[in-house]
Amino acid sequence: PFGFMFHEITASSLVKVDVDGNIVDPSPNKIHKAGFVIHSAVHAARHDAGCVIHSHTRAGMALSMLECGLLPLSQHAMLFHGRIGYHGTEGFALETDERQRLVDDLGNNAILILRNHGTLTVGRTVAEAYVLMATLIKACEIQLGAQLGSATVLPMTSTLVAAPLLRVTVQPNAENGLQKPS
Repeated sequence: PFGFMFHEITASSLVKVDVDGNIVDPSPNKIHKAGFVIHSAVHAARHDAGCVIHSHTRAGMALSMLECGLLPLSQHAMLFHGRIGYHGTEGFALETDERQRLVDDLGNNAILILRNHGTLTVGRTVAEAYVLMATLIKACEIQLGAQLGSATVLPMTSTLVAAPLLRVTVQPNAENGLQKPS
C-alpha cells in the first residue's frame, strides 16, 4: 500500500491488483503507480518471477549512477558478472509503455540496475529475490568502498578465479547460500 511505513504493513493492508493496475479486491489503500509499473512489467513477462524486489539503497543508487556499472571486483560481484541488465532512466516510472523497455533490458537476468535510480532482483521465491538483493547490495558497497581511494581498482580477471565463480548461483536454500549447478 502506498504511504505506509514498513512496520505498518500487514497482510490485510496489501492491495491486490491485476497486471493492468486495477484493484481486484476492495481496499481503502492506494497503490504506488511507479512501483506498480516496474513490478507488473516483470511479473507479466516472466513466469519464473515469484518475487520482484526493487530497492533504493544508498549503495545501489550510487552504483546505478556510475557509467561502468557493477565491476568484477569482488567475489560478490563475480556472482553477477555477465548476468545483469541495465535500464536507462526515464524519470518516474509512471507510464505503462515503459514496461516493455524494462523487460527488454532485464532479459533473462535476475538483476537489473535502473540507471540513476536503484536496483531490482527477480527470484522464483521471496527468499531467492532477497538473497540476490542482499548479495547485490554487498557487491555495490564493496565496489564503492574500493573506488573511494585514488588508486586503480584491480578487477578479478583471472580465469582461475572467475570461471568457478561464474558457475555458482545464489540459492537461499543451499547450505552456505551458494549452489553450484548440477
